[in-house]
Amino acid sequence: MNPQPATKKPLKSLLAASSGNLVEWYDFYAYAFLAPYFAKEFTHTNDPTLALISAFLVFMLGFFMRPLGSLFFGKLGDKKGRKTSMVYSIILMALGSFLLALLPTKEIVGEWAFLFLLLARLLQGFSVGGEYGVVATYLSELGKNGKKGFYGSFQYVTLVGGQLLAIFSLFIVENIYTHEQISAFAWRYLFALGGILALLSLFLRNIMEETMDSKTTSKTTIKEETQRGSLKELLHHKKALMIVFGLTMGGSLCFYTFTVYLKIFLTNSSSFSPKESSFIMLLALSYFIFLQPLCGMLADKIKRTQMLMVFAIAGLIVTPVVFYGIKHATGVYEALFYEILALSSMSFYTCIAGVIKAE
Repeated sequence: MNPQPATKKPLKSLLAASSGNLVEWYDFYAYAFLAPYFAKEFTHTNDPTLALISAFLVFMLGFFMRPLGSLFFGKLGDKKGRKTSMVYSIILMALGSFLLALLPTKEIVGEWAFLFLLLARLLQGFSVGGEYGVVATYLSELGKNGKKGFYGSFQYVTLVGGQLLAIFSLFIVENIYTHEQISAFAWRYLFALGGILALLSLFLRNIMEETMDSKTTSKTTIKEETQRGSLKELLHHKKALMIVFGLTMGGSLCFYTFTVYLKIFLTNSSSFSPKESSFIMLLALSYFIFLQPLCGMLADKIKRTQMLMVFAIAGLIVTPVVFYGIKHATGVYEALFYEILALSSMSFYTCIAGVIKAE
């Protein structure tokens, strides 16, 4: 890679790259939070539990598309530039969002409804896979003069921002419509909003600056970059590959546990209402967002390995405490305390996750 020494307007480029990341993850989490509402509309079972399992199975299958998306958009970013890769990525996400908003149910197309749902989810997974790696590289290239941790932290600022926006949108919908109305039609509004936001991000990305040097447009350099982005070349760095794989597996498990599963746990195991669990997550994620740049600046002062060590030790201690505390919590703010405790330990990983993998 041949990044430029600096972009002329790094804040504008930061906003453009981050906006797409926010939209991508908004749609991603909107599916997870809305699945309990629309699951029965696309499966041929009357058992709500089995319907929900089927919907989350589709959610899980989307994860298998992420490595493919990462490989495709990563090579595209090396060959055509980060900007081009991110533009195509957000276009695919917009397509997936509008497709979800307009999906016909089983009452209209029968078994095809589930297949259409799967197709839209796979499209989203492919798009998100491309988004993560390219945006991490782009933000890392923006972060010069010892500020990689600070700039890199904005990947999770917008990732969690997308999740926060999904929670906030759901919170509004839950206070306007009944459970039956959301299950019948209102869930579509959140996906339509995601599509509209994706188009706005597309506009911003079209005017963002490229971080790759113009020399990368030469045939020789393009060939070199394409070879570097190949699977064959990747296998030459087995140790680094295993480290990234381990970090991603452990970090992702903790992240989705604390930000997705705990919302379900609040309702199913702690007897909080859906509105209360959404309110708790809304406040906790707001705190989590503001913590990212602070931890990012800390990461620029100390070693990244020290940050990861704190995350690992804190995670082992905090996780059982959090689940026990939430299960026996008697009030909203008591449960909020334990959720904040969990997210605080996560911040030592999330603020540097993209940068440390890009490096």
